[in-house]
Amino acid sequence: MPPFGGFSETKIRTTSIPGQFFGELLPAINHLGELKVTLYLLWRFDRMEGTFRYLQRSDFVQDDRFISGMGETTEEAESMLDESLKKAIARGTLLLANVNLEGKEVSLYFLNSPKGEAAVRAINNGQWRHTGKINAPVELIQETPNIFRLYEEHIGPLTPMIAEALGEAEDTYPPIWIEEAVRIAVENNKRSWRYVEAILERWQQEGRDERKDKRYAEKNGREYIEGKYSDFIEH
Repeated sequence: MPPFGGFSETKIRTTSIPGQFFGELLPAINHLGELKVTLYLLWRFDRMEGTFRYLQRSDFVQDDRFISGMGETTEEAESMLDESLKKAIARGTLLLANVNLEGKEVSLYFLNSPKGEAAVRAINNGQWRHTGKINAPVELIQETPNIFRLYEEHIGPLTPMIAEALGEAEDTYPPIWIEEAVRIAVENNKRSWRYVEAILERWQQEGRDERKDKRYAEKNGREYIEGKYSDFIEH
C-alpha cells in the first residue's frame, strides 16, 4: 500500500468525534480492529440523517476500502471484523439489536448513547417494522413528539434562544425522554426549560430509572432542584 500523501489544504468535510472517545476509549482500546470499527461507525453516523442511526454487518463488508484494511483475504477480513465488533460491544462502545427479517436474523449496531439505548429497547419490545429497504431495513414505530409543540403546549411561548436549546436537545436525547421530562416538570409545576434540561442531563449522566423517577415526581421533584443542579433551576 502506498504511503499517505498528506491532508489536502482545500476545504474538506470533517467528522465530529465525541471528546469521550479520546479521554476514555482511546487509552483503553488495544485492538486495532476494534479501533477501526469504532472510528468507522462514528464516521458513518456523522454522515447519516434521522433520529436513530445504525449499521448492519453488511455496511462494513460492502465498503471495499474499509474491509481491505481488515485482512489479506476476504475470510481474514470478515473474521477480523466479527472479532472487532464483538470487542466493541463487550467494551460498551456499541449496542447490538437482532431482528428477524423474512426468516433471516439481521444484526443492527448502534452507538452506546441515550438514543442508541432507546432504539435497542424499542426494538427488543417489538416497536419496529420492516421497511423493505436494503440499506435501512428497520424503522421504529414509536411516536416521537414535536419538541417545539410540546414546549409551547406545556411550558410557554418560544423564544429564539429557547428554540435553539430545544434543537440541541432534540439532537442529544431520545424523544421519549424529552416527553417524560416535560411531564415531570408539569406535574411538579416547574414549567421551565432549565428544569426539564436538568432532568435530561441527570438521566444521561446517571441513567434513567423509571420507578425512581416516579418517586421523585411524587416528592415534588426536590431531587432535581437541589444539589449539583440547583444553580440551573429557578425555584
